[in-house]
Amino acid sequence: MFRTIVTSAGLAVALAILPPAAPAQKAAPNAREKEAKLIATLNKADASRKAKADACRELAAVGTAEAVPPLAALLSSEELGHMARYGLEPIPDPAVDVALRDAMGKLKGNLLVGVIGSVGVRRDPKAVPALVQKLGDPDAEVAAAAARALGRIGNRDAAEALEKALGTMPAACRVNACEGLFRAADALRTQGQRREARAIYEKLASAEVPEYVKDAAKRAEQGLEQARGR
Repeated sequence: MFRTIVTSAGLAVALAILPPAAPAQKAAPNAREKEAKLIATLNKADASRKAKADACRELAAVGTAEAVPPLAALLSSEELGHMARYGLEPIPDPAVDVALRDAMGKLKGNLLVGVIGSVGVRRDPKAVPALVQKLGDPDAEVAAAAARALGRIGNRDAAEALEKALGTMPAACRVNACEGLFRAADALRTQGQRREARAIYEKLASAEVPEYVKDAAKRAEQGLEQARGR
C-alpha cells in the first residue's frame, strides 16, 4: 500500500515538472498541393514578375504534366520565357517536348534560340526535322543554336543532317555545324557506335572548314583508334 502511494506521488511530481506539450504543427503541404499553388500563381493575372519567376523555379523541382501548359504559355514572354524554360526542362513528362517543339514553330529571335537550347538539353529525337529546318534560318544565332541542339541529340539522323548542312551552310556559319558534329560524334562514341563517330571525324578532317577544326577532328580520330587498341 505504501509503495503504491509513493509511486503515485512520484508520478504526480514527475508530471508536474514535465514541460508543456508543444502545440501541434501544421503538416507541410505535399508536392501535389504545392504544385497546384504554384500553377495558380502562374495563372494569376496580377501576380508579380518575381512571384511568377519564383513559381517557375520551384516547378522545376515539383512540376508534372499539370504544370506544362502554364509554363509553356510563358515561353513567348520576353520577361519570363527563360524562367519558363528553366521550369520545363527537368519535368520528365513528354508533354514538355511537345510544347517545346510547338514553340519552335512560333517564336523568333532570342526566345527561339532559348527554346532550341532547351530542346537540346532534353535531347528530343522527334525535334530533329524541325531543327534541320532551322539550320538554314537567316538569323545566324538561330542556325547556331539548331546546330548545337542537333549535336546534343547526337543520334544518326541528327549527325546526317549536320553533315549535309556542312556543305551548304554559309562559311560564316559552318563552324556551328562543326560544333554540332563534334557533339554528335562524342554522343555516338559514348553509345558504342565507333564506326559512325569515326566517319564524322573523317568528314570534318577533309571538309572546307578552318584548319583548327580539321586538326581537332584528326586528334579525335587518333584518340578513337588508341582507345580501340587498349
